[in-house]
Amino acid sequence: MSGHGTPIPMTSRPCGPLKGTANVPGDKSISHRSLILGALCVGETRITGLLEGDDVLDTAKAMRAFGATVTDHGGGEWTVSGVGVGGFAEPQNIIDCGNSGTGVRLIMGAMATSPIATTFTGDASLNGRPMGRVTDPLALFGTQAVGREGGRLPMTLVGAAEPVPVRYTVPVPSAQVKSAVLLAGLNAPGQTVVIEKEATRDHTERMLQGFGATLHVEETDEGRVITLDGQPELAPQTIIVPRDPSSAAFPVCAALIVPGSDVLVPNIGLNPTRAGLFTTLQEMGADLTFENMREEGGEPVADLRAKFSPNLKGIAVPPERAASMIDEYPVLSVVASFAEGVTDMRGVKELRVKESDRIDAMAKGLRTAGVQVDEGPDWWQVTGLGHGNVPGGATVASVLDHRIAMAFAVMGMATQKPIHIDDGSPIATSFPIFEGLMADLGAQIVRTNS
Repeated sequence: MSGHGTPIPMTSRPCGPLKGTANVPGDKSISHRSLILGALCVGETRITGLLEGDDVLDTAKAMRAFGATVTDHGGGEWTVSGVGVGGFAEPQNIIDCGNSGTGVRLIMGAMATSPIATTFTGDASLNGRPMGRVTDPLALFGTQAVGREGGRLPMTLVGAAEPVPVRYTVPVPSAQVKSAVLLAGLNAPGQTVVIEKEATRDHTERMLQGFGATLHVEETDEGRVITLDGQPELAPQTIIVPRDPSSAAFPVCAALIVPGSDVLVPNIGLNPTRAGLFTTLQEMGADLTFENMREEGGEPVADLRAKFSPNLKGIAVPPERAASMIDEYPVLSVVASFAEGVTDMRGVKELRVKESDRIDAMAKGLRTAGVQVDEGPDWWQVTGLGHGNVPGGATVASVLDHRIAMAFAVMGMATQKPIHIDDGSPIATSFPIFEGLMADLGAQIVRTNS
């Protein structure tokens, strides 16, 4: 599938029990950062288990354009021979980041303090997303940005020739913004300081330290203060990418709502800044257990076992948990549809500016499938109908958003009537093996134009 090409309509039908092992792809966040940090080293970084979805492949192409040697050895094995901090060459062509907000924002940060000009673009979804939240703090280093109205792509960045260190408080919880500023700070003299009032996923901090950067994190009255010493010499690493908890969410949630299911999802990264969904599901009454808990490459890892859970209850999800599960709210709302009572989700305004307005997209689709949804600027509520009572029979719009498409594919496995999805092609951006993996478990997802 390609999120850049011809629409692929899909239908997800009610199915029998989901059984087996779901080997989901590598973590997307860590895959992006492995390629970028590998390109900022001198020497060869080896990566095992890289997610080979469109988003990450676009980042690999971008690193090649900046002068790194990026080699695919097959089977998720990659090497990156980097150019060092401050060593990016000026790309000869426009950098196309496809559908990836993470990719474009992190790459902008990585090049922002090098004296080069780069033009960025993406697909229709990415080109509609505001970039000011990243370009505004990058301007503090001396970076210049010129884009379309509203700070949108296509956009040209001119990196700072003489960057200055920055102290920046992130206005809303965003790992992308935090990471962009830290990556820019690598090639700035002195210390760059990022303050976040609410903790977000910390892969960038962990990986910067792993690559040899001097970085300190302190909890203060201001919030979480991250201090990075500029202009380090990063050392190449061997990275084993854990499997993506955001991708694991789909087979896990499907198993919870399809009668008789028992699915094992091995080797899932359980970084505490990413695992909020699993805590929430357990609070709703999900039969979800963690087996073989261990640590790999500085990240906590476990095998997840999810079983059919017929007595799920709606809960109020704590707003402070939002940052640790922001990408999982679409599929959580599907699970909430099969629970008894109201699931209340607040502090989630970030969902309005993801690959799509995810609250709007899910609310429209759920309502069409017979589920009551109430919403506001930064909250939404799903009134569940209980196991076996969700009508379905809807045709829903994926709005060029991979997580919307997969969430409704999961929903169709347990509704009374099938769910039709207008375009499943964006799924390739993060989970290119989704259809085959779910089919192996027993799902019935078919492409309706083939």
